[in-house]
Amino acid sequence: MLNVEELRVSFDSVQALAGVDLDVAEGERMAVLGPSGSGKSTVLRTIAGVQQPEGGRVLLDGKDLAAVPPHRRGIGLMLQEGALFPHRDVAGNVSFGLRMLGIARDRRAERTAEMLTLVGLSGFEHRPIGTLSGGERQRVALARALAPEPRVLLLDEPLGSLDGPLRERLAGEIAELSERLGLTVIHVTHDVAEAFTIGDRVAMMRAGRVIQVGTPDELWARPVDPLVARFLGRENVREKDGQTVLIPAEAIRLGPGDDAVVLTSQRRGQIVRLLIRVASGEELIVVTTELDHPRTGDRVGVKIDTSDVIQLGRGPSAARG
Repeated sequence: MLNVEELRVSFDSVQALAGVDLDVAEGERMAVLGPSGSGKSTVLRTIAGVQQPEGGRVLLDGKDLAAVPPHRRGIGLMLQEGALFPHRDVAGNVSFGLRMLGIARDRRAERTAEMLTLVGLSGFEHRPIGTLSGGERQRVALARALAPEPRVLLLDEPLGSLDGPLRERLAGEIAELSERLGLTVIHVTHDVAEAFTIGDRVAMMRAGRVIQVGTPDELWARPVDPLVARFLGRENVREKDGQTVLIPAEAIRLGPGDDAVVLTSQRRGQIVRLLIRVASGEELIVVTTELDHPRTGDRVGVKIDTSDVIQLGRGPSAARG
């Protein structure tokens, strides 16, 4: 459905996109994940038509969108802060794209009410933007992006300004809503949990390139290189016999013994994250769900299930989704 081919964008002497390829199927939710400055938002802005590439193409159903203006592409864009108009009320914001398309007033009002109901803000039409909470503003921005019935919805860090519990709840709602509507979604984020919640597949970006694409399970099980592994929170990357390997935290078993000392013990919800130091001086992350877990300063025995150890490469220069 949506194909991005060899996109290149530069800002002055800085290359923001260095030949990005990405294929997104109809009805698919693609999360684009990576650190700040990796080019994630530039990809979205180029697909939306608000950033012109210096090379490459964006195709929708095989049609090159280069000559199609942003509001005629059938693509909705929602930014991190929502970019709402403070001088318009909720209805004025949600209906803005419909006005740009020349939709009649009665139909605009009807569609606006439908979208506000869809995002859980029924009856908010005449609320001033300044009276809304952060979560409500993002729901208004989502309703505005959905109102023109886009075929593709682009979400640029839409939950980045929200606190943890609200971000988690809205991520789940966006995933459920897009699946219910059959939308094709590209969702940009730097948050691994958010990407794994929303994305059917995840495209990992670094330095203006897509370096790995796969399902959340595939990325978690087989990160393409040490940098991807660490970005995903898999920190036990080691050099062993000339190879770079990842020792999954769940592959390490602790028991009675004197192989290591527990440096820190921190509960994070249902799991406990332990940092241990073995006799060689190496430090490893271990996770457990046991209530009776080792505490800071305890001596423990260590066993590693070598069948779970993952050999890592140095990563390809680019990967196509």
